[in-house]
Amino acid sequence: MSSTVKVALFQMTSGIDPLANVQAIVDAARKAAEGGAAMLFTPEMCGLLDRDRARATPNIVSEAENPVLAAARKAARDLSIWIDLGSLAVLREDGKWANRGFVIDGDGEVAARYDKIHMFDVDLATGETWRESAAYTPGEQVVTVETPVGRLGMAICYDIRFPALFEELGRRRCDAIRIPAAFTVPTGKAHWHLMQRARAVEASAWVISAAQGGRHEDGRETFGHSLVVDPWGEVAYDGGEGTSLGFAVIDPARTGEVRGQLPSLANKREFPRSAA
Repeated sequence: MSSTVKVALFQMTSGIDPLANVQAIVDAARKAAEGGAAMLFTPEMCGLLDRDRARATPNIVSEAENPVLAAARKAARDLSIWIDLGSLAVLREDGKWANRGFVIDGDGEVAARYDKIHMFDVDLATGETWRESAAYTPGEQVVTVETPVGRLGMAICYDIRFPALFEELGRRRCDAIRIPAAFTVPTGKAHWHLMQRARAVEASAWVISAAQGGRHEDGRETFGHSLVVDPWGEVAYDGGEGTSLGFAVIDPARTGEVRGQLPSLANKREFPRSAA
């Protein structure tokens, strides 16, 4: 990569109807392409956000049957734009559910898949309780893929709290890392900007994080503030609250500059594991 790359981030308030959500994604892809973006990024669970698992079950289908994936692939092909589907709820071949992210190339082909590794199982002081592992099976593979923004590392939402994943993505020399999310408002206010900047600095890479934002049909409220952070930890774009489509410019030269000044990846040392 020798030139800057324009990207678009679609901040959504996804609902319980996949067909309504996919229409919003396709419209955003068209606007992103018209705006000169080489790649569109969407949030976690962009195709369906529904905490009522009984109601959601009929809409959680295999990749081959998923209308959101099919429509996004067609839009990417028709518009010649790459689309990063932050994640979709999909039915695995073993009958279990996965929180799966997709990178779709400009020909409409799936270039990479990533199943969220860390499950959001928490009890917040606000009274909110979440048990993602009660429905979804965690992934096991670290995934990177070559894209218009360079080598892109894949993570999803709660993954951001586990630095070892980002150390590995840094070791693999990712130019950028995508962290689509549906952060709660309490955790977003406390930690969202802090952790996004920290992960960018640790990996010496751009971080691109499309987020859910607003009050959703299923009753939840998400934090928003889709972010692009450069390898020095500076915020290059903040989507604010609610629904929005924003643009940012990724400069690959910035990654080399930062790694040249602070070669933390090269200087990293390993420590022996404790026997205790």
